[in-house]
Amino acid sequence: MSDPTTKATSDFTTDPIGDPINDQDRLIIFDTTLRDGEQSPGASMTKDEKVRIARALEKLRVDVIEAGFPIASPGDFEAVKAVAETIKDSTVCGLARALDKDIDRAGEALRNAASGRIHTFIATSPIHMEKKLRMTPDQVVEQAVHAVKRARQYTDDVEFSPEDAGRSEIDFLCRILEAVIDAGARTLNIPDTVGYAIPHQFGQLIQTLRERIPNSDKAVFSVHCHNDLGLAVANSLSAVRHGARQVECTINGLGERAGNAALEEIVMAVRVRPDLFSCQTRLDATQIVPCSRLVSSITGFPIQPNKAIVGANAFAHESGIHQDGVLKHRETYEIMRAQDVGWSENRMVLGKHSGRNAFRMRLQELGVAFASEEELNAAFSRFKDLADKKHEIFDEDLQALVTDATIDATNERVKLSTMRVCSETGEIPQAQVTLVLEGEEIQGTASGGGPVDATFKAIESIIESGTTLKLYSVNAITSGTDALGEVTVRLEKGGRIANGQGADTDIVIASAKAYINAVNKFLQPHQREHPQQGDV
Repeated sequence: MSDPTTKATSDFTTDPIGDPINDQDRLIIFDTTLRDGEQSPGASMTKDEKVRIARALEKLRVDVIEAGFPIASPGDFEAVKAVAETIKDSTVCGLARALDKDIDRAGEALRNAASGRIHTFIATSPIHMEKKLRMTPDQVVEQAVHAVKRARQYTDDVEFSPEDAGRSEIDFLCRILEAVIDAGARTLNIPDTVGYAIPHQFGQLIQTLRERIPNSDKAVFSVHCHNDLGLAVANSLSAVRHGARQVECTINGLGERAGNAALEEIVMAVRVRPDLFSCQTRLDATQIVPCSRLVSSITGFPIQPNKAIVGANAFAHESGIHQDGVLKHRETYEIMRAQDVGWSENRMVLGKHSGRNAFRMRLQELGVAFASEEELNAAFSRFKDLADKKHEIFDEDLQALVTDATIDATNERVKLSTMRVCSETGEIPQAQVTLVLEGEEIQGTASGGGPVDATFKAIESIIESGTTLKLYSVNAITSGTDALGEVTVRLEKGGRIANGQGADTDIVIASAKAYINAVNKFLQPHQREHPQQGDV
């Protein structure tokens, strides 16, 4: 087996502009969008969607991609396996509890990875050990050591996390971390599982652990911070200042509850403030915005306009004083260039007369590859339809188009055939919808408070899903009255939640697509063991 530190901490690596980065100066970026990010309610992704995002992360030059939790369900296993077989330039990681069955499943999923890592964890706070695990501290240490040794049978690259480290006793943390390093763990991840930490306190914890653990020099210290108090990025950066050399984060800060540390904010903070951070990442920051938009499109979680780095207003200036300053000298009010993180006009000059090859090449530049000519032809046909409706087509339109095509390809039980909606002043809106339900065309009609309400009721009159609408969100992908609109619908039934997405230049049609997409997720077999009661 190869040395486990080879991939993550080689003697020298190269930053995006070609300069060597020494071991001590390297900050490893561990992206968990596909695992922790997917735990956002309604943000579940298909295998193909995970592969698309993984390719974008690889193009971004992320060091480690946590692809999922292989034991959680057959779908999760297949997704991790597919990502592991596709990605060549990043390490692919699978999460596993400190249980034999979890570790074996992760090892199997990562078997064909060019570079694979198993990330195993067990709770270490008194409340978790007593109330959740019902184990003594000695038993927890024994289980952790056993898990790391078992994971080493599959890969030399093993990461260990003490769940709820922020509320764990420091003496016990030192004890268990020293033991797992001896067992072969080469990355120690210290999670703020419930988002409870404060920056100076969390940074000091990392420093204390590094100083008190005798063999700490044999492992890379990592952090994974949740954003319950809005401090995930601040806590992560404080840890980096105190010696952490891996940060676990997600695109757009996606994650369960209030989310995780945002990758884009971590990377650019380190890059913009070299006076404070004596480390660098190897990321190609120009891929940040394209990757952010892809994740937003696939998950249906729109990016707030004032979001740092990737929000639409991140580089906008309305104040006259600010505008005057920027025009005279950009750095008066901008600490980074918009182009450095991937903002550009990037307009597609293709139109309805453009050829299939030019279309294919542009999508390849966006990180989209087609498995077959049939998939390419189907997407190209959608592009032609869109080109008839829109004068200008943007990269965001193409991302939505591919996502919409993927939705149709993976959810076959219910499809929208035709719809007719009538809405006029002083009259109650009416909708007539024809669906293809397992090969049979069925028509339904309904009235409602508006055209979208009438459409949803017409769909329900046919399928009778019994779901409750929890969220309806419309996002204009680009500017202009002919903009492609992207709709997200969240449905709930029996405690289970599903998000659906749909895109069209007609918002009502996009709404119908989104509703049907969400319903299809309920109709598909869905068996997922909840792999943990707390999150790493």
